[in-house]
Amino acid sequence: MNRRMTWAGVVALVVTAAVACTSEDDAAPPASTPSATSSTPTTSSAPPSTPAPSTPAPPAKPTVAPHPVSLQAMMTKKYDGRNLRLGRVLARNSAYTRYYVTYSSGSLTISGIMNVPRTPGRHPALVLNHGYIDPAVYTNGRGLMREQDYLARRGYVVLHTDYRGHAQSTDDPRSDLNLRLGYTEDAINAVLALRTSPSVDPNRIGMLGRSMGGGVTYNALVAQPGLIKAAVVFAPVSADAADNFNRWQRNDRPIASTILRAYGEPTRNPTFWRNVSAINFFDRVTDPVLIHHGESDSTCPIAWSREALAALKSAGKTATLYTYPGEEHAFGPAWPTSMARTVTFLKQHGL
Repeated sequence: MNRRMTWAGVVALVVTAAVACTSEDDAAPPASTPSATSSTPTTSSAPPSTPAPSTPAPPAKPTVAPHPVSLQAMMTKKYDGRNLRLGRVLARNSAYTRYYVTYSSGSLTISGIMNVPRTPGRHPALVLNHGYIDPAVYTNGRGLMREQDYLARRGYVVLHTDYRGHAQSTDDPRSDLNLRLGYTEDAINAVLALRTSPSVDPNRIGMLGRSMGGGVTYNALVAQPGLIKAAVVFAPVSADAADNFNRWQRNDRPIASTILRAYGEPTRNPTFWRNVSAINFFDRVTDPVLIHHGESDSTCPIAWSREALAALKSAGKTATLYTYPGEEHAFGPAWPTSMARTVTFLKQHGL
């Protein structure tokens, strides 16, 4: 993740921002209906009085809709990942076949690759969320190449998505303005699409994200609790969107100006920024989380993962953080150990 990860930060914002505190945006409580009063007839020489017509209850106050760019909006959104199509064979070896694939994410078509083990039957599956790569140079299936191969050789169906605006995926002209929360939508729909595959056990699907993709994974966990069985993140961006903005966008004036004009400074509009930060919604997480982070990471500070772990633990969630002395953002010597731990963790949680 280089200096051009300006929008990774945004995704991080987005990605990280997926956490605020409630699933409803200060919705107004429904108006109470006055209780009916019963009138008891009395004996009197005066003619009986005609009961006054009952006063109709005031109309219920409308529920305040969440901001369209927020994790709350993603919580209430309807997802319908479908139309998973295996296209041409990209590669074949003794362990798995690699396909070009597409699936639907709302009105968009998302491309990707899918590694399918050659053993018969249904398999556990993983959606892989890659880190920031400039869409101008990104190609189909690029990113997480080591993980794609490693996991498929261990019996997992692997669906690596290209995200909207990447490779052959449909472009979304509002993606940047929407802080790239659409990437999270694409990841959620990828899980739903995988459930329709005859090669996949629909009850055994997990998610793995790296860097910006770690933020995408955090967002998916809080937007759709219970969607997957377990999640793994490597060197993730911050779960607080303001951290990501300050690190990558703050000094990039064209991008920063666009974001600030639309949503305001984090200090002046804290509600918006809170509601795009996953760390504020970790109470919604239902799935176990494994975090890997190098102690020498100069791109995404390890403090971010320590803060995420503390927030998950404080919310009573199952979460583990492995740290790696001397490891940078990309992982080198410790990568095999981190992957062995990943597979052990997935198997412990039914994947």
